[in-house]
Amino acid sequence: YMGMDGKVRQAKDNQIYTVFSLWDTYRALHPLLNLVDRKRSEDFVYTFMKIYEQGGMLPVWELSANETWCMIGYHSVPVIWDAYQKGIIKYEPQKMLDAMVYSAKLPKLGRPEFAKYGYIPAEAEHENVSKAIEYAFDDWCIAMFAKSIGNMDVYNEFIQRAQYYKNNLDPQGFMRPKYNGAWWEPFDPAEVNNNYTEANSWQYSTYVPQDFTNYINLKGGETVTARFLDSLFFTTASLAGRHQADVTGLIGQYAHGNEPSHHATYLYSYVGQPWKTQQLVRKIMTEFYTSKPDGLIGNEDCGQMSA
Repeated sequence: YMGMDGKVRQAKDNQIYTVFSLWDTYRALHPLLNLVDRKRSEDFVYTFMKIYEQGGMLPVWELSANETWCMIGYHSVPVIWDAYQKGIIKYEPQKMLDAMVYSAKLPKLGRPEFAKYGYIPAEAEHENVSKAIEYAFDDWCIAMFAKSIGNMDVYNEFIQRAQYYKNNLDPQGFMRPKYNGAWWEPFDPAEVNNNYTEANSWQYSTYVPQDFTNYINLKGGETVTARFLDSLFFTTASLAGRHQADVTGLIGQYAHGNEPSHHATYLYSYVGQPWKTQQLVRKIMTEFYTSKPDGLIGNEDCGQMSA
């Protein structure tokens, strides 16, 4: 196979894979495969580490031994952490942690600003809100991995970074950009703009998978959070701002045809209203997945939509 260093290499113990659309697939495809295809998951992580050894960083969006940089985050990290928790990985843990930390601290794509300020200023980086709150989740995964292998120095650093999502959470409960140290004005949560990745604030404002219990408290409790979720799914507000072809499959402002809010239907179970999760999941399964040529409500994205 072609290595990330441009050299032809021979795989010995594991299959090498390519086309890692990790911004999409870390959310559901890899967790699914960690349950139903453990050998393939092991090979995926083995490939990640070979990419790190040969190319100097974990993959972001790898294609045919090239890093495309076409999406955000360092989402190899949650894939490795989930597989490690499930006893799938046989790689040396400290080496994997080193790869995670190195990738998180690369001086590009708003990562230095995120570490310095606890958020990414809108004037410094496009897609700043999405990058910051997805970095915070990846950093939580690094912290959990570090704690599991007894590296408390890395744990203490990255568990703090995992809390930085709070710096983009405005008083109305929306994930909102900051410009020149102040909240972005004028602000419309339905506006699709360059502060978000293929989305708007509605679709990113519940993205705290690492800390949802504290997020509920920050918003004012379960009742307030449930009302916010109701607004997400049942608002009559229309999309605003620039056209984004990926934002499809709308239920209110929830967009099932793209990844940023795929978790959101399940959040009612955390605020004491699981029947609303059941209703929405059934609606999505029935209406958005069919055997017709247009049977997916959005891009399949290398397995994420089906997973």
